[in-house]
Amino acid sequence: MVDHDRLVPYGWNSAVSAAYTELLDTGWVPARVIRMDRSECDVATPIGLARARCPRADTNVEGLCTGDWVVLDTEYVVRQRIPRRTAIVRAAVSGRSEPQVLAANVDTVLVCTAADGDVDLGRIERMLALAWESGARPVVVLTKADLAVDIPLEAVRAVAPGAVTLAVSATIGLGMDVLGALLDGTVALLGPSGAGKSTLANALLGAEVFATDAVRAADKRGRHTTVQRELRPLPGGGTLIDTPGLRSVGMWSAGAGLEHTFRDVEDLAERCRFDDCAHETEPGCAVLAALESGELPRRRFDSYRKLRRENAWLAARTDARLRAERTRMWKNVERSQRAVYRERRSRGR
Repeated sequence: MVDHDRLVPYGWNSAVSAAYTELLDTGWVPARVIRMDRSECDVATPIGLARARCPRADTNVEGLCTGDWVVLDTEYVVRQRIPRRTAIVRAAVSGRSEPQVLAANVDTVLVCTAADGDVDLGRIERMLALAWESGARPVVVLTKADLAVDIPLEAVRAVAPGAVTLAVSATIGLGMDVLGALLDGTVALLGPSGAGKSTLANALLGAEVFATDAVRAADKRGRHTTVQRELRPLPGGGTLIDTPGLRSVGMWSAGAGLEHTFRDVEDLAERCRFDDCAHETEPGCAVLAALESGELPRRRFDSYRKLRRENAWLAARTDARLRAERTRMWKNVERSQRAVYRERRSRGR
């Protein structure tokens, strides 16, 4: 009898168990991916940590990432991925119109930025859009609060409607008790290099698990000390996924996430006279009125429009790629059919 209780520290619960109901009758073993490494991965299983193979040609396990729940056969080969409850997805940095899953089955996303440097509100809005779109609950964390002269808490709260925003210092423990009370289920850390994610992760884990390094003094930019996404159990329950610093945060099908992130702008748009108002010169535009009165900051509105355009452009590009792939597929089918007809005609001569 397999003891699934050994998976509880890695997030096993009744909902996860229900997803495995039919699959485990085959004799396969449940496991959670704790780190990916090309065609292999480290997994947590009912009998302990193990190394598993991930066949790239198998579409049932294509695109595995840290946080995924999978089933292994007796040879420790991943045979199937359990459908994800949530997933943090951004546009691939390769420039191709493809998604990149940063972490799967996440319940809480800590959107991290360093309070001792230039706090980029636009970057926070981008990361919030990804977090809301994932289906997880975002929490904005201003790290390194002990090093900051002036912490722009109110400015950050203004761009994060619906999300808790707090300042912490993992070094001296400032605000860590409040943050700990907000953690639920699987927690993923999201932010640029130098945001103090690994230091924060170590404080939450209660051990020096992840490597840390100082930022460059000249420009406050961080070095990539975390190079892989890795899942670890939290001492008080739940799990934590540390992620490498994000240089780019491209939108990927983040319509709902943008609506959450810019709830204030969306609420204003609903009060416009015309349903298709472009918020440019239309009479009765509530958004333009809010801009003129100062209720809505111009930077906030410009960021909203920029991210909406980016998301729409990527969606159109993705549709074009899918259309091109379908066209190529049908051309190949037609080419094969013509070859068959030519062969039949040659045989009939």
